Amino acid sequence: MGFGSTVLGLCGFGVGLSAGIVIGYFLFIYFQPSDVKDPKIRPLVEHDSKSLEQMLPEIPLWVKNPDYDRIDWLNKFLEMMWPYLDKAICRTAKQIADPIIADNTVKYKLDSVEFETFTLGSLPPTFQGMKVYITEEKELIMEPSLKWAGNPNVVVVVKAYGLKLTAQVVDLQIFATPRITLKPLVPSFPCFAKILVSLMDKPHVDFGLKLLGADLMAVPGLYRFVQETIKNQVANMYLWPKTLEVPVLDVSKASRKPVGILHLKVIRAYKLKKKDLLGKSDPYVKLKLADDKLPSKKTRVRRNNLNPEWNEEFKFVIRDPENQFVELNVYDWEQVGKHEKMGMNVIRLNELAPDEPKTLTLDLLKNLESRDVQSDKSRGQIVVEALYKPFKEKELPKDVGENADEVEKAPDGTPSGGGLLVVIVHEAKDLEGKHHTNPYVRVTFRGEEKKTKHIKKNRDPRWEEEFQFVCEEPPINDKMHVEVLSRAPSIGIHPKESLGYVTISLTDVVNNKRTNETYHLIDSKNGRIQIELQWRTS
Repeated sequence: MGFGSTVLGLCGFGVGLSAGIVIGYFLFIYFQPSDVKDPKIRPLVEHDSKSLEQMLPEIPLWVKNPDYDRIDWLNKFLEMMWPYLDKAICRTAKQIADPIIADNTVKYKLDSVEFETFTLGSLPPTFQGMKVYITEEKELIMEPSLKWAGNPNVVVVVKAYGLKLTAQVVDLQIFATPRITLKPLVPSFPCFAKILVSLMDKPHVDFGLKLLGADLMAVPGLYRFVQETIKNQVANMYLWPKTLEVPVLDVSKASRKPVGILHLKVIRAYKLKKKDLLGKSDPYVKLKLADDKLPSKKTRVRRNNLNPEWNEEFKFVIRDPENQFVELNVYDWEQVGKHEKMGMNVIRLNELAPDEPKTLTLDLLKNLESRDVQSDKSRGQIVVEALYKPFKEKELPKDVGENADEVEKAPDGTPSGGGLLVVIVHEAKDLEGKHHTNPYVRVTFRGEEKKTKHIKKNRDPRWEEEFQFVCEEPPINDKMHVEVLSRAPSIGIHPKESLGYVTISLTDVVNNKRTNETYHLIDSKNGRIQIELQWRTS
């Protein structure tokens, strides 16, 4: 009887459980609501701090602060490049540390100090955002927010007095906000001469230090002492305004600063070849300094003369005496049509002895490739007097990165009582032409014109071109006319047009030595142009 009751009880339990599951499943499906409501979405500002911490454990700066830009691309780049950057950084760190270790090994009478293992681990640092500052100077300022929770493995083995001591750095965390300044910006790759790094706040540094296998950071009070010591030491060295300076390029070479003045006097020419059918030729000389953006200089035209005399003097600012040269081209002036070339030659700066005047008689050639004087002797000769005067050490332009507001001295040979007016055309913004926008700038001062290169189809052009005007006296009451023009396309019916102009009084630059202003263009709706002026005296 008891066995039968047990069997029946087990069967009843099995049947009841199966029936309950089936009935419950159908009831769940039957009573499940058919309408689906949209989830309630609230803006982040309506959530409290606790809710935000649950949704976003770590909110990046670009979310909280609109001044910071999102730079996920840089984090992706670091992630892909980290295996290679790890090796390069560790190799560089070893090269820097080796001489320091060698000095301390002798100082403290140690047998050896060696890196047994040196790797930064597999986790790259991440940037939570970057803030970029725009200034009127030739510099780029960036403030990235750096966070690095890495897994480095740095093992140092110290041997002394027959003993071996092993120290290991693990579990490194660094939170910092550095300011990175690239200055000055120069027209040579990588386009900046120095990297300046400062810390805007004390960094957070946390790491584990194992000595003989034991974690020293577990010693009461030692962890806080080591952490504060590192913070204070790093802050004393690099907390703003103190900087870590990393030179990249030689500023004087990268920015191609003037190193001297070439005085060139075109005296006369002999036995020029006749070019006109009726009468003699009308020769003049065009002079152009190689690798210089300034327009060519010209002598006066000597009418109906095959042995002309000019006796005209010219000055050229030299930036690279080893490679620069002056090209002399003699032309026959024509009232109608293209001026015909009569011959040419060059004067190379590296062939002139400094501070020694030299009179040169040059054979006129057809072109630079034509060096056979016998075949070109009928073209005639030209006589010039050249004097290259390099700046003395005290006259050399100083490093513009040290003090951007300091103005260079005028080159030697500048008229006494006068000076050198330097015009630097930086950039323009929001230009708009009626038919086309291919802008260039024309600078007019005392009847002399200088022009920048033209840039095709650009409303925000950047030129960074420098022009120089030698003045016999300070232009205290003078004005300079700057006009932005648009060159017509090669195929088109619309002529060049003006995009705006500005007239600049030079009183301020003479009194202050330097100005760097952005001017609103007259006859332009929104156009602006940035012009830097310098007044350099001896």
